[in-house]
Amino acid sequence: MAEITSLREAVSGLIQDGDTVAFEGFTHLIPQAAGYETIRQGKKDLTLVRMTPDLIYDQMIGMGMAKTLRFSWGGNPGVGSLHRLRDAVERGWPHKLQIQEHSHADLANAYVAGASNLPFAVLRAYQGSDIPKHNPNIKFITCPFTGEQLAAVPSIRLDCAVIHAQKADRKGNVLMWGIVGVQKEAVMAAKRAIVTVEEIVDELDAPPNAVVLPSWVASAVCHVPGGAHPSYAAGYSTRDNVFYKAWDPIARDRDTFRAWMQRHVLDTADFEEFRRVLAETSKAKGEA
Repeated sequence: MAEITSLREAVSGLIQDGDTVAFEGFTHLIPQAAGYETIRQGKKDLTLVRMTPDLIYDQMIGMGMAKTLRFSWGGNPGVGSLHRLRDAVERGWPHKLQIQEHSHADLANAYVAGASNLPFAVLRAYQGSDIPKHNPNIKFITCPFTGEQLAAVPSIRLDCAVIHAQKADRKGNVLMWGIVGVQKEAVMAAKRAIVTVEEIVDELDAPPNAVVLPSWVASAVCHVPGGAHPSYAAGYSTRDNVFYKAWDPIARDRDTFRAWMQRHVLDTADFEEFRRVLAETSKAKGEA
C-alpha cells in the first residue's frame, strides 16, 4: 500500500545503488523533481530504462549515475541531441555507458510483458532492421501455430518505477490523464514505485478515460507541485519551451554542465528551492 511521504524519504528508501529504474513519462508528466532528488542523493550504478530519455536522463548520465541505458529514442525534444548522453557513449565521460537500443513498439511490449509477469515479449518487428545486429537481447522465434518468424525481447522488470501524476487521494490511489505513455505498465512491472503528484485530495473524481492506479501498486506518493517541470501536467501547467532550449548550451560543455548541476541541484535542499534558484538565474539571464 502506498505511503504518503516526502520525496526525500521515498528516494532514500526505495531507490538503491545498482537498481534497474525507470523515470517514465512521454512528453507529459515527466518526473523531473524525482530525478533531481535522486541526483542529490548520489545514487549510482543504475540501469536506466525509458522509451524516450530526455533531459532527466541527460542529467543523470552526466552526473555519473548510470551504468546502462535501455531505451528506444533519446534527445532534447524539439531542440537536438542529449550532449551528456553522447559524451558518455562516444568518449566515456564521466564513465563508459552501456546502451541497449530498441524500437518504441519493442519497449512498449516489453513493459506490458513485465506488468503481466511474463519473461519476454513477442512482436512482429525488425524485419529489415539493423538494430538486432547491435542488440543481442533481440531474438527471433518461430510461432508454434503459424510458423511465422517473430521478434522476442526480455520483459522489463524494474526494481523501482518513478512517475508523476495529477492527483492522489489520501489513501494513496493515483489519478492521471492526458498523454500517459507507459507509466501504468512501468508501475505494474516494478517491485517498488514512487509517484509524485500535483495535489492530494479527498476524492479523485476521475473523468472518463483517465488512468487510476490503486494504492497497492505504489510504494510512495509524494506531494510535489510542478514536479514535471520543464515538461507539463495537463490541467496544471504548460511546457517550458525556454528551458529545453536553454539546456542545449548548458549540456554541451562539461564544466558548464557541472556548474549548473552544482548550483541548481546539489546546492538546493529540495525541488521548491530548486525552482526558486532557477527563477533567479533565469531572471538574471533574461529568460524568465
